[in-house]
Amino acid sequence: MTKKEFRELTEQGIVLLDGATGSNFRKAGMPVGVCAELWALEHPEIVKELQRAYVEAGSQIIYAPTFSANRISLSMHGLQDRIEELNRELLALSREAAGGRAYVAGDITTTGKMLEPRGEISYQDLYHVYQEQIQILAASGADLLVAETMLDVEETLVVLDAAQSVCDLPVMCTLTLQADGSAMYGGNAVEMVETLQEMGASAVGLNCSVGPDQLESVVSCMKRVAKVPVIAKPNAGMPEIDELGNAHYNMQPEHFAASMKRLTECGAGLVGGCCGTTPEYIALLAQALGR
Repeated sequence: MTKKEFRELTEQGIVLLDGATGSNFRKAGMPVGVCAELWALEHPEIVKELQRAYVEAGSQIIYAPTFSANRISLSMHGLQDRIEELNRELLALSREAAGGRAYVAGDITTTGKMLEPRGEISYQDLYHVYQEQIQILAASGADLLVAETMLDVEETLVVLDAAQSVCDLPVMCTLTLQADGSAMYGGNAVEMVETLQEMGASAVGLNCSVGPDQLESVVSCMKRVAKVPVIAKPNAGMPEIDELGNAHYNMQPEHFAASMKRLTECGAGLVGGCCGTTPEYIALLAQALGR
């Protein structure tokens, strides 16, 4: 997928993304504390069933489960030598599930390491970590890339730099923001949009954090300064944690779909769900959009 093709897709109307991956893996039996990417590779039918369901629900872009398949995160599980295998094979599972009916985004997220001087990793080292993963995803047939659940603009800029050094794929960027539009490590939604779009992001927005009913003003503010499409991929409300440490999301699919429809009216051009959402949420969102 070229950047021109991505732009043409978004100009045709609201683009429907997929819903959650990790929370659905947990419901399917993935234990706490394991490497989600390895678990996904060992349970290919669960991955394909979930992603086929998203495509059937109307998703035009699905995210490959390569979320934390970077060298730093994989090394925490002793899996750093399997980085190529995990990214290549997980992307292949998603492409098989999509069956040509949806685009497949190579999924990238924060490494958990903060850049110097606030943290311990240099720009160059982080750049090479992202460059390695992106190169594998691009070579394996990703239609586009998404950097999601990012915690600050600086690290997201490293992703964009790394991507542009190895491929010409569109890159969508979403940070996890609070209901007031602030980012975890400083900055806000408006600054994020202005910076990332100027550095080459094909779409910019938010994912995770809170429910869509808390984000109307944030999306409106982003849209006012956006030169690229705005993404909204929030959770199914705020989680409640039970005594076993499991998160439960209580926003029902009908409420989620109605709230997401309002976000499109506020300016969101690409919409989907994050934690707690399922194919049912996406199907009802598709209906709310008149699909």
